[in-house]
Amino acid sequence: MDSVNMLVSGIINKEGRRYARVSFVRGNDIAEGIVPDGIVDHAEGFSDDEIFKLERYMRENRGEIMEQARQVNPLKNWLGL
Repeated sequence: MDSVNMLVSGIINKEGRRYARVSFVRGNDIAEGIVPDGIVDHAEGFSDDEIFKLERYMRENRGEIMEQARQVNPLKNWLGL
């Protein structure tokens, strides 16, 4: 795979469930998924094999990704502080 950037949302609490959204971006290609599930639910431009690898990455690193999500402060980011 070429260089892929990963973006992580803050923790989302919805219907008694805690999760984070993860986006993988490579040029115009994008794959979006959910952690801790480790499932890509939307993708454009990534092959099936690449999506499999991204899902494996999310599952294997779910603890670290959720910790990154806990550090996100949406209001602070929105205000550019």
